[in-house]
Amino acid sequence: MLILKLLNMIIALAAAPFLLGIINRTKAKFAGRTGQPLLQLYYDIWKLLRKGAVYSKTTSWIFRTGPVIGLSVVLIGSMIIPFGGLPTIISFNGDLILFAYLLGLSRFFTVLMAMDTGSSFEGMGASREVTFSALSEPALLIGLAAVAKYTGYISLSQMFSSLNLSIWLNTGPVFVLVGFAILIVFLTENSRIPIDDPNTHLELTMIHEVMILDHSGPDLGMILYSSAVKMWLLGSILIGIIMPIHSGNLLLDVPVTILFMILLAVIVGIIESSMARLKLLHVPQLLVGATILSILALVLILR
Repeated sequence: MLILKLLNMIIALAAAPFLLGIINRTKAKFAGRTGQPLLQLYYDIWKLLRKGAVYSKTTSWIFRTGPVIGLSVVLIGSMIIPFGGLPTIISFNGDLILFAYLLGLSRFFTVLMAMDTGSSFEGMGASREVTFSALSEPALLIGLAAVAKYTGYISLSQMFSSLNLSIWLNTGPVFVLVGFAILIVFLTENSRIPIDDPNTHLELTMIHEVMILDHSGPDLGMILYSSAVKMWLLGSILIGIIMPIHSGNLLLDVPVTILFMILLAVIVGIIESSMARLKLLHVPQLLVGATILSILALVLILR
């Protein structure tokens, strides 16, 4: 059992950067380019970890400890989020609240790091990050509350293990609403189009990327890796809700769930290739719409 719990964590930590490789390759195919290697992020992180870090004289200990805290948060998160029917290292009633608080803690220190530099651009990005996260968290929590109410469990492991295709087919509209809401949260939390563009180089339009402009070396490597793991964890939640594959055979469930994760990465790449980034004033409307979808799903279950 301990080996299976560790396997759940190992898969998340080892495969997370691969998702970004699939997204970038998908976008390259749509643009008619060959694209970077699928393992490019692994190379980038390894290269950054071997470099030295440069620190401004205006920064404090917050700037240096922020990346470590962010990495620690996603490591704990990988112990909570189930994947492919595998048991988790940490599981208790209300652990979904702990996961939401972990996301908030990571964001809190990311914002503090940006503010600690004294840069007006990073402060602007931090302000946008806080605003959008305040609108996306209700959609995530209410959506998970709807699933928890339907299953009768408030633990993520028990919640997802009780879901299967037959239950999903019987209450399809509810899970469709929750799925769309959490998909929007997934794109928001990972700074993807149409909310943010991770590849932009214009400080006036950047949100997440502008907050890490002053980081370098191992610190930047930890930030990139933490972002990849967070994407994997949120993707695991989304896949666990919209594609609950639980046959009881781990040799089947784990590979199928991995295939769905790859499909999710391809879908994200298609979205970014076919859509433009929303105007900043329209992003709150999208996030409020996601919250409304979650509330509607909860109302349908409570009726």
